[in-house]
Amino acid sequence: MNYKLTLNVLGIISLTVAGLMAIPFILALAYSEVATPLAFGITILALLVVGIPATLIKAKDKKLSARGGFLIVSIGWIYISLMGAIPFCISKAIPNYIDAVFETISGFTTTGASILTEIEALPKSILFWRSFTHWIGGMGVLLFIIAVLPKGDPTIVHLIKAESPGPQFGKLVSKLRFSAQITYGIYIVLTLIEVIALACCGCSAYDSFVHTFATAGTGGFSSYNASVAGLNSLAAEIVITIFMMIFSINFNLFYLLIIGHFKNVIKSEELRTLFGVFIVSAFAIGISLTVTKTVGNFGEALRLASFQSASIMSTTGFSTADYTAWPAFCQVILFVLMFIGGSGGSTAGGLKVSRIIISFKSGLRRLKTSISPKSFSPVKLDGKPITDELTNSVNNYVCMFFIIVGISTLLVSLTSPSDFGLLENLSAVATCINNVGPGFGKIGPTGNFSSFSILSKLVLCFDMLIGRLEIIPLLLVFYPKSWIKN
Repeated sequence: MNYKLTLNVLGIISLTVAGLMAIPFILALAYSEVATPLAFGITILALLVVGIPATLIKAKDKKLSARGGFLIVSIGWIYISLMGAIPFCISKAIPNYIDAVFETISGFTTTGASILTEIEALPKSILFWRSFTHWIGGMGVLLFIIAVLPKGDPTIVHLIKAESPGPQFGKLVSKLRFSAQITYGIYIVLTLIEVIALACCGCSAYDSFVHTFATAGTGGFSSYNASVAGLNSLAAEIVITIFMMIFSINFNLFYLLIIGHFKNVIKSEELRTLFGVFIVSAFAIGISLTVTKTVGNFGEALRLASFQSASIMSTTGFSTADYTAWPAFCQVILFVLMFIGGSGGSTAGGLKVSRIIISFKSGLRRLKTSISPKSFSPVKLDGKPITDELTNSVNNYVCMFFIIVGISTLLVSLTSPSDFGLLENLSAVATCINNVGPGFGKIGPTGNFSSFSILSKLVLCFDMLIGRLEIIPLLLVFYPKSWIKN
C-alpha cells in the first residue's frame, strides 16, 4: 500500500468534487434558496481544506500495484459518499446523517434507492445535486480525473481497472488517458443530446438536466414523486426509454461506430443479446398485461412494458406505473432483468450481459465434457475463444455475487420492519447490489427505504458500493493484508 500516493489521489478527488459541487452551489444562489448555499459552501470549504494539503504530498515511489489501485478506488468512493452527504444534512433536507449517506451512496453508485418520502418539497439545488451524483458516478470519478489531469499510464492503469464495470478491461487507444478522454467525450455528447431532446419535448431546462443526469448514469433519481410520470409527456417518456438503452451499451461500441467499424458493432454478441432480451421481455410483459386486462389495449401495454423493461434492465429505476400491481409473471421477468443488467463498459449495473453469456456457455461446455470427456469445446465470445482464466473469473464472480446476496438478505431480515417479508428484504438487497433502485412489495416504485433500520441501511450501502465496484475492490478494504506497506 502506497500511503503517500493514496493521500495525493484523495486530495485530487477532493478538489474535483469541490469543483463539481460548485454547480449546485451557484444554482442555489440563482434560485435564492435560504439554507442550501451555506450547506454547499461549507462542504466545498471542507473539501478544499482536505484536498489542498493532500495534493501537496508527493510520493517518491509513484508505482501503483493492482492492490493499491483497488484500495484507492474503494476509499475514494467511500470518501466522496461521506462528504457528498453533508449538504443534505446541513440544509436539513435529510437531517439524519446515515439517511443522507444512504441517499448519497445511492446517487454515486447510480442505484436510485431513496429514503425520501416527499421529493418535490426539497430545494431545487438539492435535487439537482442528488441527480448530478448519478452522472458523476455513472462513468466513474477516477476516470474523470484521469481524463482531465496528466498522469502516466503506469500509475493509472489499476485505477481504471478497479473502476471499470464488466468482466474485461480494454483500452480504446494506446494511451489510457486518451481512452478516458474519448469515453468521457462520448458520455458528454450523449448527455447533451438527451438534454436537447427532452427540451424539445416540452420539459424545462431544469427537468431536462435532472432526468438526463439520472438516465445517463442509469440511476433513476427524479425531481418528481411520480418519477418520469411526473413529466406528463409521452414524448419525453419515449426519449428516456431510448436513452436508457443507449447508456446500457458498451461505450467501446460507440467509439467503433465513430471510426467506422460498423461490422464489429453488429457482430457484438453482447449487444445483440442485450436488445434481444429487452425486446422479448417487453413483448412478453405487454402480452401479459393485455391478456389479464391489467391495461386496456396492447399498444398502451407495450408502451408501459417497454419503458419498465428498459428501466430495470438498464438498472436506471425510473417508473411510469406501479409494476408491483402487475401480474406475477410480469414481476418475475422484471426481477430477472434486474440481475442481468446492461453491458460491460456501460453505466448500467447488474451482473452484465457479457458475464451471463460467458457463464451460460461455460455451463454448456461443462455439460458437453460430462458426456464426452475427451472433447474440446472452448468458450467463445463474438466468435473468438476466451481464456479459461477469464471464464473462471466470471464464474467465481457470479458465485461470490450470490453468496453476498444471501448473507445480506439474512442481515437485512434481522432488523427489518415487522410487515416486511422475504419479498421486501430480498428485493431490497437485489436492487441495491444490482444498482437498480426500486424493489418489490412495499419498496416498489411508490414506496421507499425509509422504514429500514440503521443496520439494514448500512448493509444496503455496502451492497450498493460492492455492486458498483464489482466486489473485489471493496472486499480488499476489509482484508488486513491489503494494508501492508509495499
